[in-house]
Amino acid sequence: MASALRSGKSNLVGVIIPKTNSNFFSSVIENIEQVLNKEGYNIIITQSNESFKKECDSINTLLFTQVDGIIASMANETTDLEYYEKIKQKGIPLILFDRGENDLNVDYIGIDDYNSSHLIVEHLVNQGCKRIAHIGGYKRTRIFNNRIKGYVDALKKFNLPLDEELLIESNLTIEDGRAKMQQLLNLKNKPDAVYVAGDYAALGAQQVLLENNIKIPQEIALVGFGNEPFTSMLTPSISSIDQHSDLIGKKAAEAFLMHAKNNDFKQSLNKIILNAKLIIRDSSNKKNQ
Repeated sequence: MASALRSGKSNLVGVIIPKTNSNFFSSVIENIEQVLNKEGYNIIITQSNESFKKECDSINTLLFTQVDGIIASMANETTDLEYYEKIKQKGIPLILFDRGENDLNVDYIGIDDYNSSHLIVEHLVNQGCKRIAHIGGYKRTRIFNNRIKGYVDALKKFNLPLDEELLIESNLTIEDGRAKMQQLLNLKNKPDAVYVAGDYAALGAQQVLLENNIKIPQEIALVGFGNEPFTSMLTPSISSIDQHSDLIGKKAAEAFLMHAKNNDFKQSLNKIILNAKLIIRDSSNKKNQ
């Protein structure tokens, strides 16, 4: 810190993520580090664990440590952007990835969440599904709101009715996936497909389906989101959206370096939106059964 104060540069970049037990975030971190290490930077990783308070504490700690920049993905609880505004006010480059708010007017790297839902619904319709449920994240988080909007609009596109009891918000943990799947099974008119906005919740949903002796995908098809490694190892394997975590990590690091090399600490509205890819596996591929 003393050296950073003297030189005005610490060669440290803070990385804030919601959770470390996700292959998506660990892959993003790995690629951020690879790019930044080559340029003489080290990273400090903090985990919000989806807590707004922990996220604010992390920002304060990173600012106190005199980091040269912050790359972050917001916690589910975060709605107040005051602490992120504080980063901008101090003239420190702020790069957001995956989860970020347009109101901050900073660099952002992520996938097309809206179109991802279209890919999933179109795939399920092509498999003959007509009553598609969505276990989503909370609408207050932009990426999950975009996935919900994409789901709703895709149903309209394929002339499928929107049934409010089939649209459920959740925190997308394994436990929540189990609870929400059971909620759907308790309906008088059950869905014939379930699109889950996170792979861990999809895992919980699959557990409940198997425990209830429901055939996947013949009776209920299942699609997750995130392409976690375990999705290809399960029986049946789970279809999922690949989020290009390696590319997101590299692009986030490159965005920071652009600001650092140009001594440009005024944030620009530079957004990189990547097209997502649907990985079709056994859990939704009815035509191969």
